[in-house]
Amino acid sequence: MIDKDHPADFLAAGWHSGIKPEGLDFGVIHSLHPCDAAAIFTRNNFVGNPIIVGRENAASGKLQTIIVNSGNSNVATGPEGLQLVRQYTEVAAESLGIDPGLILPCSTGVIGRPMPADRMLTACREIPEKLKQSDFLAFAEAIRTTDAYVKMRGIELMSGGYILGIAKGAGMIQPDMATMLSYIITDVSIGSADLGRLIRAVANRSFNRLSVDGDTSTSDTFAILANGAAGVHVRFPEEAARMFAEFAHPITPADAASLPGMNGQSREFVSALMDICLTLTRLIAADGEGASKLIELRVSKAQSREQALKIARSIINSPLIKTAVYGADPNWGRLLMAIGKVFDEPVPIENLKIRFGEHHLNPDETDNLKIISNYLSGSEVEMEIELGLGNASETVWGCDLTEDYVRLNSMYTT
Repeated sequence: MIDKDHPADFLAAGWHSGIKPEGLDFGVIHSLHPCDAAAIFTRNNFVGNPIIVGRENAASGKLQTIIVNSGNSNVATGPEGLQLVRQYTEVAAESLGIDPGLILPCSTGVIGRPMPADRMLTACREIPEKLKQSDFLAFAEAIRTTDAYVKMRGIELMSGGYILGIAKGAGMIQPDMATMLSYIITDVSIGSADLGRLIRAVANRSFNRLSVDGDTSTSDTFAILANGAAGVHVRFPEEAARMFAEFAHPITPADAASLPGMNGQSREFVSALMDICLTLTRLIAADGEGASKLIELRVSKAQSREQALKIARSIINSPLIKTAVYGADPNWGRLLMAIGKVFDEPVPIENLKIRFGEHHLNPDETDNLKIISNYLSGSEVEMEIELGLGNASETVWGCDLTEDYVRLNSMYTT
């Protein structure tokens, strides 16, 4: 029987372990059976100690349990920090009666502070007791740091099975692989090789197109676990991955239906997974530290997708543009600056067309600027930049920049 709130045979919990002064700070997701799995991690050169162990364990293509603490990232804590991760994964494995190699450890929070070993070890011993009453919302709450709200999205599949996505992230987000922490669990059956292709495919169309501040966390992790409890088998073969990579946003049902080497339930699964990842991407962008507005930016009519993405990232990461959006100021010159500073991708100025929502920007028309300023006062902003050079396009997501971003980050460790 499939639970309508989460995939079958998965348990979750979140509780206060004392790593943070107050609030939930330790979370666990556990499958009753070993899962086929895939994970991708931060490309930052200074990774957290849990990333080191997580990479080792995920390399097997099998995982069963996710352990996450918030409040301390266990980064730059030396050999002692790494030894602690290996120690507490062994303690957690023993308490659950599973192999330590089936555990994905994750940490998020302040960098450079020693992890309180006694609290981590105690929390790992408590896991079986805490999992007696499964609570995915508590898990989502426990992994938060500066997030204003939890981020979850679940879809029940018509062909059978369920997919649930949970993420956290509000700052240090342009990882070019995933987001700070994002977990997808499902009770369908899909092999680890297919999952490896799929996780990269969906990340490249969602989390890899997300930026809050242009900084890359030391602890980013994106993982998918599939335990097969629903008895539904799906595939994502190489030929489907190659075609998927060519799709532009938004990926339509017709796009999904055209994927080769897949049956209907596999296509439904991929579409649902993409929906979940895009939803989480937008939630993270909208919850950027101090943000008041979500920005969806499309760069179209580019010579190549590489050109479109370079220019899109230049715009979405510009503090001047982000503050202009915050102030509802349709500043044509700032957009021109951000496009022009992509030095190796020159664009003729006469080709440019700039649109906010349904409104084309005409910088010399006062009434037009007032209309666009009014549009920018809303909580969601759609922008499109047409380059007039070709047929390629890219879409990225970000947020505005407010005084609260400075306030939050000027006091983060104090």
